[in-house]
Amino acid sequence: MSDYEQLHRYLIDSMTASGSLRTQPWRRAAETVQRHEFLRGGFFRLVPGSTPSAWSPVLEGSDGWLQGAYADESLVTQIAGTIKPTDIRGEIMREPTSSSTLPSLVLRMLEDLRLEPEMTVLEIGTGTGYSTAVLCARLGDDYVTSIEYDEEVAQRAQGALGRHGAFPALLTGDGLLGDADRAPYDRVIATCAVRTVPTAWLEQTRPGGQILTTIGGWLNASELVRLKVDGDGTASGPVLGGHVSFMLARPHLAPPLGLLPDLTAGKERETRIGADVLRDWTTRFVTQFAVPTAQHLGLQLDGRNEDALVDAETGSWAALREESGYWIVRQDGAVPLWDVVEEHLGRWHAAGTPAVEKATVRVTAEGQSIHW
Repeated sequence: MSDYEQLHRYLIDSMTASGSLRTQPWRRAAETVQRHEFLRGGFFRLVPGSTPSAWSPVLEGSDGWLQGAYADESLVTQIAGTIKPTDIRGEIMREPTSSSTLPSLVLRMLEDLRLEPEMTVLEIGTGTGYSTAVLCARLGDDYVTSIEYDEEVAQRAQGALGRHGAFPALLTGDGLLGDADRAPYDRVIATCAVRTVPTAWLEQTRPGGQILTTIGGWLNASELVRLKVDGDGTASGPVLGGHVSFMLARPHLAPPLGLLPDLTAGKERETRIGADVLRDWTTRFVTQFAVPTAQHLGLQLDGRNEDALVDAETGSWAALREESGYWIVRQDGAVPLWDVVEEHLGRWHAAGTPAVEKATVRVTAEGQSIHW
């Protein structure tokens, strides 16, 4: 047995033991797809201890490349929108923009999608093509369509899938618009996070069909959600939990805030909920449904540390500081941001702050909401 076969077998057995790979059909599909074939262009590894984060390339055939390809971890494959591992010698300090998702999460999501033979699936975000190949192995090429936003990433995925012998329908474009030409689909799965579930996905999913996506936001918390599409243009379903994190779809990234409003103005009052709650992942996820266009930043005013929420659409803001064990909020603008946060989190607290796995997300033409 070759080195990659041993590493592949160990990965499959590990995913089965952890519960990510739960059924024989998906295990058989995963066994046919060698992950290293989709990482021939290499990947970036985080430089230990680097601040800000620095990345160094790991190229095909180098020490650690094959072992990394079969590690159950996400691997960065593009930085700053255009830079590939083969473009770099040394280190680079820029933000990752594309990656190969850790295999256990890929298989967990595919299991959670509840696919059956002869169902059609639309995948948003081809990436390296690894998850696309697993879908093809399970369903057959004719039932799989995948959309990739980045043309160069799409070309590399197409090459890797072709070498693997998989030939699904591959599209390049804005996955948030879906694929009206081949719709409706039985299932839609997204390998990027969205701030709001696109209307196009609802329209292009059969009534009774399902959408599996990660809902995130500008407060930097996200969760995996499975939505059942109704015939009236709405959808609802459970939060599956697990603190699942994907890069936000590029059109959903937070805009630059630009010139900040005068954060020394506004009206002050004491608040029963302080900014410290925003250190918690689940609280941030819940809060995002109340103030979906707000961003959180830390700042110093008059020599003291403050937390601020600034709404990118309305310009409204709230600044919070702690004094003698009490929290003081100062806010201004068309929308009293912290009042909205207090009301929303107050309902969650009144329900006993249930885990997100007990929550349901509902999507309508008016927006999306979370319920317990």
